[in-house]
Amino acid sequence: MQHVEFFDTDHFEKNYHRVNPPAALAHFIDFFWETKFEQLWEKYPNGFSDALFPNIGYTYLINLGTSFTMQVGEISTLMKSDGFLPRHLPIECHHQAGNILFGIKFRISPVIFEKKINFAEYRSGIYPLSYLLDKKIIDRVKAATGFEKRVDILSTHFMMLLEKSAVENKAVHIVSEILYDCSNNNQFNISIEKLADQYKITSRTLQRYFERATSLSSKKTLQILRIRKAVAELAKDPADFHYKNYGYYDYSHFYKHLKKFLLKSTLNHLKPHLALLSKLHPEND
Repeated sequence: MQHVEFFDTDHFEKNYHRVNPPAALAHFIDFFWETKFEQLWEKYPNGFSDALFPNIGYTYLINLGTSFTMQVGEISTLMKSDGFLPRHLPIECHHQAGNILFGIKFRISPVIFEKKINFAEYRSGIYPLSYLLDKKIIDRVKAATGFEKRVDILSTHFMMLLEKSAVENKAVHIVSEILYDCSNNNQFNISIEKLADQYKITSRTLQRYFERATSLSSKKTLQILRIRKAVAELAKDPADFHYKNYGYYDYSHFYKHLKKFLLKSTLNHLKPHLALLSKLHPEND
C-alpha cells in the first residue's frame, strides 16, 4: 500500500503529529512531525509506504522505533539509526510494524550557523544525522516523554543557534528571508538580479548563498516552492484554483510544469492521480 502526498490527505492528517515552529524559527523550519501508526499495523500487516513529492530544504529523521527503508530518488537505504536527507528529490519511506519516526522539515537548517556545512555536498541520498546534530541532543530527544517535549528540546536548541549568529552569517539570513517572502507572496518568477539588488550584492554572490544553504540554485528552489503550492491548492479545491495566482504565463505553461512534477518513477501508483488534470480547463486570456 502506498500513500501519496496531496492525494491521500486523510492518512497524512490522521496518522502524523504535526506542529509549526515558534515564530523565531519560521524562516528556517516548516514544521515538526512524528508518526502515530499504532492503529495501522492490523490493517497493513506487511507494512506500507508514504511517498512525497520534491520539496526544498532538508528533513532530519530521529528513529524512535525499528528500522525502515528510505528511498531518495532512485537510491534505497535501510536505516536503523537517524538520518538527514535532501528534499529536492521525490522520496518514499517504507514502513514496517514498530516504526516510529520524529522529523523536522527545514527550509534551511540552522546548523549552518554552527558548522561549516556546504549542503551542495549532500544531494543524493540519506546521510547520518550525527554529521549535523550532537549525539547528546539526539539522546535527549529519544528519552523525552512525548512529541511536545521533543519539539521543545529542539526548538530551544535551534533558537540558541540563531541568537548566537544574529549578525554572523549574512548569507543564510538573506536566503531564508527570500524563501519566506517569496513563498508567502507567491513571487516565484522574480529574477535573481532583482533579488540581489535588494540586498546590494551581486547575482553571482546570491547564487553562491543559495547553493550553500539549500544545495540548489535560486531558480530551482523557487520553482519547487511554486509547483508545490499550486498542486496543494489544486488538490484541495480545484474549483477555485487558477494558474495565474502562481505566476504561470498561460494554461499550457502550468500544465507542462504540473505533469513534470507528478510523473516520478518512484511513485508507482501515480497514474490514477493524473485524473486530477482532467479537472483543469484552459481559459481564454
